[in-house]
Amino acid sequence: MSKGLMGSGRLTGAGASAAGLMLLAACAAEPVVEGTPSEITARLDRYATVRLTTDMSVLTEREREMLPLLIEAAQPMTDLFWQQAYGNPDSLLSSIDDPATRQLVAINYGPWDRLRGNEPFLPGVGPKPPGANFYPWDMTKTELEAARDAPAAESERLRSLYTLVRRGDDGSLRPVPYHEAFPEELEAAAAHLRAAAALADDPELERYLSFRADALVSDEYQPSDLAWMEMKDNRLDIVIGAIETYEDQLFGYKAAYEAFVLVKDIAWSERLARFAEYLPELQRGLPVAETYKREMPGTDGDLNAYDVVFYAGDANAGSKTIAINLPNDEEVQATKGTRRLQLKNAMRAKFDRILVPIARELIAADQQPHITFDAFFENVMFHEVAHGLGISTTVNDRGTVREALKEHASAIEEGKADILGLYMVTWLRDNGYLTEGDLRDNYVTFLAGIFRSVRFGATSAHGRANMVRFHYFRDAGAFTYDEATRTYRVDVTRTREAMTDLSRLLLTLQGDGDYEGAGQLLAERGLVGPELHGELDRLADADIPVDIVFEQGMSVLTGN
Repeated sequence: MSKGLMGSGRLTGAGASAAGLMLLAACAAEPVVEGTPSEITARLDRYATVRLTTDMSVLTEREREMLPLLIEAAQPMTDLFWQQAYGNPDSLLSSIDDPATRQLVAINYGPWDRLRGNEPFLPGVGPKPPGANFYPWDMTKTELEAARDAPAAESERLRSLYTLVRRGDDGSLRPVPYHEAFPEELEAAAAHLRAAAALADDPELERYLSFRADALVSDEYQPSDLAWMEMKDNRLDIVIGAIETYEDQLFGYKAAYEAFVLVKDIAWSERLARFAEYLPELQRGLPVAETYKREMPGTDGDLNAYDVVFYAGDANAGSKTIAINLPNDEEVQATKGTRRLQLKNAMRAKFDRILVPIARELIAADQQPHITFDAFFENVMFHEVAHGLGISTTVNDRGTVREALKEHASAIEEGKADILGLYMVTWLRDNGYLTEGDLRDNYVTFLAGIFRSVRFGATSAHGRANMVRFHYFRDAGAFTYDEATRTYRVDVTRTREAMTDLSRLLLTLQGDGDYEGAGQLLAERGLVGPELHGELDRLADADIPVDIVFEQGMSVLTGN
């Protein structure tokens, strides 16, 4: 691991070996009583174990040679995310004798339980810093905001997606580019990508892998994002690098390292390809004033289904991603659109192991037949497509939506994508483009999906977005509760009305860059509350898993 830059002290003073202990010391509050072995086991039992496999027979000989190289490229993302989320884990892990506790720490990339609002589960550990290890532990929001008065270039680097913020010898804040902080890990990952590129028969895949290797060691991602969007005929794929900003809950500025290694399902992808062409029409029909939909989404983007065979880093922490919408670069989105990747095998595992049992517990018996995998797949897919709708730059010169909404940006964006995904499903069914199944399938499955996602907790952008939607839909009468059966029933008409109203609200908050309004919405409705808390207790008592963990890697794929 890289040394010298991961501590939250001086640039020249603290090595990575001390970073985790420094972060723990900084977070120490009233000691938390260490969980008993049974309590640690109970936390682990909230995860169902899933083997990540795919049909290896569809791969060519050269693709089978490439696959382990892509997995080897992905593996350093785990070490890098540890450094960003916590610091060097060696001291922490070596201090734990109990294998179950070590496993729980590894799942969470630290001593805070991501499925319980980052609740600490080791003694002497206080709250997790909202800025994780991206910033000095003693830095305040005001201090970084004051740095905006620094020379423009320096201020921009401090807020960059691809820098750590550290203190110099004089105590001032200094940006440290990722590629300077983590040279060894990034060079290793890049070398494996280049080796895989040399085996690629598809010239577009070869180009992307080469460009992505360059991006890892330079922090210049746009050329590789463009190359990725231009790649159409590849069966293997890898999403790798510093990508999402969920881990930075202080500002939402900093991108965390992650990786997915993917095998495209050609048949399913062909079924999905036609939907991207409807994006401009969907954008024009959004239930909001014209100024909030003046950006037109690119139509070069596409929809594809994949088996995911390896997760690493941010993607593998706590609740697991089952669909992806990338790239996040607004300039690339404007010219090329985005690619939406549906991780079909992981999605199926969550449907079978989690969503169906939730529906049996909470959904009215006569509506349970409307819980279908196709509806779940569509709802998740169009959530990802909907990230491309709306607006990415504020209408009042407050910069990008992400910059204006800061730490609220991720939860509002996830909420927008959820509700506009449902809007898209409704529109496509109304216009005859989706004909299999019934709109009630999507709406009832959507409600069950809210109960699934709120269990990710209040520190998850997805969890908070679903809490907002639960309370908004409940207040609008989109569903009702039967005290006798203790189950929920969807009202289709009122769901459509609530969907339209909430879509308008979220799109307006984003377009206005309304930081205060977004914060108020999340503070008032982005909480569990007594009703949800009771239902979550019921699901826990029924031993329904909250999420999944993986058996993965080449040994799983080859059966060795």
